[in-house]
Amino acid sequence: MIELFSIATVTILAVISPGADFAMITRNSLIYGRKSGIYSSLGISAGVLVHVFYTLVGIGVLINQTPSFFAIIRIVGALYLIYIGYNTFISKDISVDDDDKSETIGNFDSFKNGFFTNALNPKTTLFVLSVYTQIVSISTPLYTQILYGMFMSFSHLIWFSFVAYFLSNNKLREALLNKQKAINIVIGIVLVMLGLWLIFLQLI
Repeated sequence: MIELFSIATVTILAVISPGADFAMITRNSLIYGRKSGIYSSLGISAGVLVHVFYTLVGIGVLINQTPSFFAIIRIVGALYLIYIGYNTFISKDISVDDDDKSETIGNFDSFKNGFFTNALNPKTTLFVLSVYTQIVSISTPLYTQILYGMFMSFSHLIWFSFVAYFLSNNKLREALLNKQKAINIVIGIVLVMLGLWLIFLQLI
């Protein structure tokens, strides 16, 4: 029970803390609407399962004990954030009344944005590794460990779906889209700076 409570507490705190996932959901929900935000949330949830999978099969130990391998993951993730940030800078203005979202970004692209943002996110890598190495006991049955992973994934889905739902509220979104150029610049800067910060950490 203590183990479950600890995992639940750490997971909730990790999920709601600002980071690349939050910036991605904010970007897609505001620019492309609720549907894009929800599919991005699904992608993030799937990305969490990737971290859980490689941790359970033992690859997580390799990542944890091989700095160069983890550095590669950080750099690839950083470059992806910079790429998305740049695309946010150059994105075209979207009208809140534009219902044909397929011409701007499809469901798969939204899912892909969320998936790769999380799957290449070193913050999530460290979070999952920490949970399974510091909190979960080696005597905990495998099926229970899998359920823990499902809980982490589901928690991300619920939280970011809520964020997407809130940010894509018609009145709020319309008000924000009226200032979308400034918002795109801010979101783009956040994503690019996150990417540059990850690269900087590899150089010091």
